[in-house]
Amino acid sequence: MAKKLVIKLTAGADAPERCSQAFTVAAVAVASGVEVSLWLTGESSWFALPGRAAEFDLPHSAPLPDLLESVLVGGSVTLCTQCAARREITSKDVIEGVRIVGAQVFVGEAVADGAQALVY
Repeated sequence: MAKKLVIKLTAGADAPERCSQAFTVAAVAVASGVEVSLWLTGESSWFALPGRAAEFDLPHSAPLPDLLESVLVGGSVTLCTQCAARREITSKDVIEGVRIVGAQVFVGEAVADGAQALVY
């Protein structure tokens, strides 16, 4: 098993099943003791804002706020710098615990020894 799971999510409410799958995999990995880094990019960037996960609804899936909270508690959640800038999201706007950093950090995490990267 990989020591670290790096998950890049590019979909939000525009592709709800893909979005939910990424959050579910991240939360299950955290619960299984895997080190998780969840990256919010593209339309998933909005979930870095307070209350936005509560607006997401997909039948037969776990509530997104619960999944996000699990990852925030046991892993890390990152918002892409460029994605944040395009949406005029700043570090003052995001949920506590969400960091905003760029692609160089993603690449570093994704290619680190023992890391497995997934993109949804």
